[in-house]
Amino acid sequence: MFSFFKKKPAPVPADAPAAASAAAAEPGAEPAGLGWLRNPFASPAPETPAAQPAAPAVAAPAAAPPAAASASPAGRTGWLLRLKSGLRKTGSSISTVFTGTQIDDALYEELETALLLADTGVKATGHLLAELKRRAKERRATDPAAVKALLAEALAELLRPLEKTLVIGAHRPTVIMVAGVNGAGKTTSIGKLTKHLADAGATVLLAAADTFRAAAREQLGVWADRNMVEIVGQEGGDPAAVGFDAVSAGKARGKDVVLVDTAGRLPTQLHLMQELAKIRRVIGKADAGAPHEVLLVLDGNTGQNALAQVRAFDDALQLTGLIVTKLDGTAKGGVLAAIAQERPIPVYFIGVGEKLEDLETFNAREFSQALLD
Repeated sequence: MFSFFKKKPAPVPADAPAAASAAAAEPGAEPAGLGWLRNPFASPAPETPAAQPAAPAVAAPAAAPPAAASASPAGRTGWLLRLKSGLRKTGSSISTVFTGTQIDDALYEELETALLLADTGVKATGHLLAELKRRAKERRATDPAAVKALLAEALAELLRPLEKTLVIGAHRPTVIMVAGVNGAGKTTSIGKLTKHLADAGATVLLAAADTFRAAAREQLGVWADRNMVEIVGQEGGDPAAVGFDAVSAGKARGKDVVLVDTAGRLPTQLHLMQELAKIRRVIGKADAGAPHEVLLVLDGNTGQNALAQVRAFDDALQLTGLIVTKLDGTAKGGVLAAIAQERPIPVYFIGVGEKLEDLETFNAREFSQALLD
């Protein structure tokens, strides 16, 4: 589990409904009323006195502190070191621009090229250059190191709209539908999220709605067995039906979270994208308002193609958040700036490795500093 999360069990109020008590009695289930489980990847609120009952899961979520502020110093320091190392391929070419001794038009032209090669995109690159020149003029910055620090500030400001807390507990179950193209790390990301949710005390049900890819259900089943959570699926069945059955089962069994794994889709394959939209509609029939989160997993190696995926999947599914993986294997990490400029959908998590701890909450300031350090 993430180093800065500490499990906080929620007591069952004395007047809890019978159904909630029955759910709590289920083997492996947590007590009802997990109002504290707003974001299992950030530190919980301070302990309430024992005499006060836990907030109900339907309560409006409280504002969560920024990820950096909620982290334990040691744990977050370790993550920042991994993030800096993971972003080295992207950041090195940009930082090299500032190794000279003069701030002039040649430097800005070189920086423009470096940003474009990092797949920052034309619009975001133009925005960053304009902001950097304005800030440098206002502060009369002439030292390359100082100007690079100003670029980090401008980048953090551009990326800040992408920061958002993943809310768990406002709905029971919280239904999360996960999409992405084959090879983006979708099922692995679902497994990591399942692990952290289970460690947080949430009861999780997995839906193996990727019924077309060979061994997809088996791959998800490995994560289910590893985390001791239940899984719903059928080999070769209709993926929308699997999603419907899973959400219905999640409601009946009192689960906190239902994670729906969908088949990998290329955004250019219209009929397959329509199948995803069908899954979304059918899930809504099982639980009005579901899915409560629709996440897209992106491979950071794809650069500007990731922005095209965001556009296509958002048009089809109305995305609520992104998970960006494999940033350590690419020199195209600047695509986050392009997303912020052109389709600012929240980035809940970023990944810089295969280990469990290599998937972390996104923080704009940390990202920009690690990129340009």
